[in-house]
Amino acid sequence: MMDGEPNLSTVERGAYMLAGLGLAAAAAKPRPNPLLNILALAGGSYLAWRGYVGNCPVKAALTGTGGSGRIAHDS
Repeated sequence: MMDGEPNLSTVERGAYMLAGLGLAAAAAKPRPNPLLNILALAGGSYLAWRGYVGNCPVKAALTGTGGSGRIAHDS
């Protein structure tokens, strides 16, 4: 889960953590459908964790960096 080198800058890490904590805090508001609260809490927690660790697999896939999980292309 914490494999690989950090691929997020300090600003990106802060943005991930801020967005994740904000989304998790939004889960505290009562809603008619409790599934929305659970999804917001889970998504926010995941974003905050990615910011803390500093490694985002989505960014690695989009930028083509990230080591072993990368698809090899023939040139």
